[in-house]
Amino acid sequence: MTFEKTRGYRAFQVVNAVILTGVVVVTLYPFLNILARSFSEERYIVGGQVNLIPRGFNITTYKLVVSDSMFWTNYGNTIVYTVVATAIAMLLTTCYAYVLSKKHLKGRTFLIWVAVFTMIFSGGLIPNYVLVNGLGLTNSIWAIVLPNAISVFNLLVMKAFFEGLPQELEEAAAIDGLNTYGVLWRVVLPLSKAVIATMVLFYAVSFWNSWFTAFLYLNKTDMFPVTIYLRNLIAGATGAESAGASLSEASAAAANIQSVTIMLTVLPILAVYPFVQRYFVSGVMLGAVKG
Repeated sequence: MTFEKTRGYRAFQVVNAVILTGVVVVTLYPFLNILARSFSEERYIVGGQVNLIPRGFNITTYKLVVSDSMFWTNYGNTIVYTVVATAIAMLLTTCYAYVLSKKHLKGRTFLIWVAVFTMIFSGGLIPNYVLVNGLGLTNSIWAIVLPNAISVFNLLVMKAFFEGLPQELEEAAAIDGLNTYGVLWRVVLPLSKAVIATMVLFYAVSFWNSWFTAFLYLNKTDMFPVTIYLRNLIAGATGAESAGASLSEASAAAANIQSVTIMLTVLPILAVYPFVQRYFVSGVMLGAVKG
């Protein structure tokens, strides 16, 4: 009986390894292909000859992008927007989730439904624009930060995590003289590194990749995030190619510019992810184990 179990477990390990290897390959292949295309010449890309290795090594598009001062201005804007928006989002989400985790709170059910309602129903694009414009937030950082300051999904995940913390710890801290804010800052948050790191990653990636909000509320080019800059670059290169532009640099950039923009946008997230990965693994398992 023991031999049968061991053989079955080994078979499971083999099948599991094959499946996970397949998932890794399927996930990694498109990224490596995009990386290769970003360094390849146009004729090889158009001919479908680029796979995992660059053909006709070409950095023309990278030079076009990084030599533009506006690119670095917009890149700096993106960093500022992401840092400020993530900090504000984490502050609001953490406080709201901590409040909702208290089952003795009067009106708790109503507050939960207020949050869930906004996840199901939305005011719509035009009413949101009218509201932001009416508050005088257009062409400012607050048009990027405030409309998406709380993600209800992240809020509910943090609420579930806080509910799983031992109530006795908070009671002991209260007996020692800590008020509500002291308990949250000195007891709850130090025990919540996993969920905090996970939520920071979720928010940061969301704000970093966001372009439509800026496209909607910002009119000044020196306030654009890098995603808008790269979008305009793609549109310009595509338009030049469609119009039969004769400039060799514009023609070369048109074929691989999408790959270059993806690489330039994703690199900062790839650089940050290893530092929060160990917390992220724990965070995504929240609620998976009961008891």
